[in-house]
Amino acid sequence: MPSRTARTAPEPALDTLLSAVGRHDAEAFAALYDELAPRVHGMVLRVLRDPHQSEEVTQEVLLELWRSASHFDPDRGSAMAWVMTIAHRRAVDRVRASDAGRRRDDAAHAESTLEPAYDATATAVESYLAARAVQAALAELSTIQRQAIELAYFGGHTHVEVSGLLGIPLGTAKSRIRDGLLRLRDLLTLVAAEPT
Repeated sequence: MPSRTARTAPEPALDTLLSAVGRHDAEAFAALYDELAPRVHGMVLRVLRDPHQSEEVTQEVLLELWRSASHFDPDRGSAMAWVMTIAHRRAVDRVRASDAGRRRDDAAHAESTLEPAYDATATAVESYLAARAVQAALAELSTIQRQAIELAYFGGHTHVEVSGLLGIPLGTAKSRIRDGLLRLRDLLTLVAAEPT
């Protein structure tokens, strides 16, 4: 087994390699990769405990080294410490992202299995009763008001079209629709006020 001093001896070489990689020296990067990939992967694997994700994160770390090696400052610390800090941060970020994704999936699953927050039968009954009330109120209108409202609101016709279909002046068509709607509102207000 190599001694500790043998293991730490390459530090100046790592500093030199990182500086060269910062200048986009591909050969220096290949040497740096060979030197650091096993160490980075081991540390990332200890954090993630998933071999597949550890391989991905190791590649991300080494790619980041290629991009950001020029930011390494040997006066602020050793090359190995700088690299391992990057690797640890990436691994922790992956753990957090995985946990967040799992929580989102769990929440979505829990939400999809919940019973509806409303009673579908009660909603259907309320809609049916409201439709019946509108039909009853329409029946209480005069024939000319009912015709104008049915053409405008249930037939989708404009006031001009209602005027033409009924053969009456536009102002008369508008008055019949307006008067019919006012009467309809009053009738529906009375129905809503009645005790059930």
